[in-house]
Amino acid sequence: MFSRFTRAIVRPPSPNFADGLTTVDIGRPDVALALRQHAAYCDALARNGCEVIRLPADARYPDATFVEDTALILPGLGAMLTRPGAESRAGEVDAIADALLRYFPTLAQIGAPGTLDAGDVCEAGEHVFIGISHRTNADGAAQLSTWLQQFGITSCTVDIRGIDGILHLKSGIAALEPRRLVLIEALANHSAFAGYDVVRVPAGEEYGGNCVRINDVVFVSAGQPAFDARLRALGYTLEVIDMSEYRKMDGGLSCLSLRF
Repeated sequence: MFSRFTRAIVRPPSPNFADGLTTVDIGRPDVALALRQHAAYCDALARNGCEVIRLPADARYPDATFVEDTALILPGLGAMLTRPGAESRAGEVDAIADALLRYFPTLAQIGAPGTLDAGDVCEAGEHVFIGISHRTNADGAAQLSTWLQQFGITSCTVDIRGIDGILHLKSGIAALEPRRLVLIEALANHSAFAGYDVVRVPAGEEYGGNCVRINDVVFVSAGQPAFDARLRALGYTLEVIDMSEYRKMDGGLSCLSLRF
């Protein structure tokens, strides 16, 4: 059975959102539009069974709206604070810790020299894929793997440093079921995913690879019609959300919330 979420922590973008980190050059984000898109995302979470826990915008950290990178939550089991691979994001973790301590009595944490962005972590049932990226290193992945073992959860690493166009592992993968994965073509033939039922993202719609299963629906970004058709043909109900301004900052649907 796939995890069901009852809560989601979110943080809206700050006025200086456009000053955050990005590896793409597709225009400067419109912050007012980003705020409207964030509100629509939060409305979709609430419609689909999640209490939305809203943290205030934090202009000290322009990337802080991407709350997913700061912690990993195993619903009903525990939570771990990460150690972001971008130095400018390190301070985001403290605020997330304060929010999580209301729900988890203790928090594990990645320590130096390990780095880990939770955007590099894809949970698929009792197995977790950990991306080795320019933000997550082998030491951070090893620390996470050890922590997961106490819960009987296995893991493996997937090195994405040579794949163009994706910042984090979850830029190109999503778990729809414990044994069904969405994968972009650049990842679809990787040995780590052998034996899984793979839903391939059509060429040209790679941004759609960052979709999110939220209880009985799948959140998908607007603008990927062929991919949407594939998911609907498999029986999924979709929430289509405009993510144009977050795409400009390397962000996707999973990045905007911590779900548990």
